[in-house]
Amino acid sequence: QVQLVESGGGLVQAGGSLRLSCAASESIFSINVMGWYRQAPGKQRELVAAMTSSGSTNYAGSVKGRFTISRDNAKNTVYLQMNSLKPEDTAVYYCNAVRYNRYLELWGQGTLVTVSS
Repeated sequence: QVQLVESGGGLVQAGGSLRLSCAASESIFSINVMGWYRQAPGKQRELVAAMTSSGSTNYAGSVKGRFTISRDNAKNTVYLQMNSLKPEDTAVYYCNAVRYNRYLELWGQGTLVTVSS
């Protein structure tokens, strides 16, 4: 079964940038949607950005224009470039993958992003 491993989290000052990576253990060719979610303390997990296999993207309004999701099928990896970070972006970020054929949904273990003011 495909496993997802996130990396790239850390501590950054407000206004800074981070790039998160999500590496899949197998080919993501058959994965229909890959995305990033986040969960801040005391809050529900929310969608940050998602990308379909055809390249369509969807962003949460709060990150639109600051975050960019990209996907490299050759490297079985999806990225989240986060610019102009704000303290309210502080959360654990989770990678997610969904395959519609023989439905499968996977989650990574999460990576912590902390933005200091």
